[in-house]
Amino acid sequence: MVGTVNMRERLGRWVEGRAVSNFIIGVIVFNAALLGMETAPALMEKYGTLILFLDRVCLFIFIAEITLKIIARGVGFFRNGWNVFDFTVVAIALVPAVQGLSVLRALRILRVLRVLSVAPRLRRVVEGFITALPGMGSVFLLMTIIFYIGSVIATKLFSDQFPEWFGSLPASAYSLFQIMTLESWSMGIVRPVMEVYPYAWVFFVPFILVTTFAVVNLLVGLIVNSMQDAHNEEETVRTDAYRLEVMEKLEAIEKKLAEHSRQ
Repeated sequence: MVGTVNMRERLGRWVEGRAVSNFIIGVIVFNAALLGMETAPALMEKYGTLILFLDRVCLFIFIAEITLKIIARGVGFFRNGWNVFDFTVVAIALVPAVQGLSVLRALRILRVLRVLSVAPRLRRVVEGFITALPGMGSVFLLMTIIFYIGSVIATKLFSDQFPEWFGSLPASAYSLFQIMTLESWSMGIVRPVMEVYPYAWVFFVPFILVTTFAVVNLLVGLIVNSMQDAHNEEETVRTDAYRLEVMEKLEAIEKKLAEHSRQ
């Protein structure tokens, strides 16, 4: 029983080790290139059989990796969110390409997202983003209120002359979203409006300052802070683990010295 546990522990350390992780990253990148090639009719006509074969080889490697992790960790494998994510992404690729499920087959490209769970730095970025979600919810609520107020004002002011942009609340909200992204906002929307309403800039300029430069940067700041907190937490865990390892080594040395002194 103890031997089986030790074997599973060694298997877990090996399959989650740096060498295997780097190999899996290479397979993910290679598989991403193959999935891109499948979109090129000329390549599929010449090398379609080879590309599909290599894609199945990559899928087999992913299945073997997850199977080994399940053997090593047992039920504990599914207690890790990243493991569940990997399992789901790979399981999608096993869905048969029958009518009604072809969309799921197209989602095979999601296998590329596995690099997020394998690469520690990318994983830290995602974890920081997820940690920032509660704070981001408040910012999105603020953004929704600002957009609603701006849409009502824009509809009342500009709907008569520019119904295609500001004829209704949804149309105004979409136009304001385009303005917020700064995509053709001046020549495309604001300047034509100002030709009819010369003082329209009094509405549009503050809207851009509040949404584009204030609220959006607030979102960026929340994400950066969360990523920094995740990084600091990871460094603390590493430091504690290193300190514990050093203490164990010192205790072992002290025991050896004590045994030698008794002899």
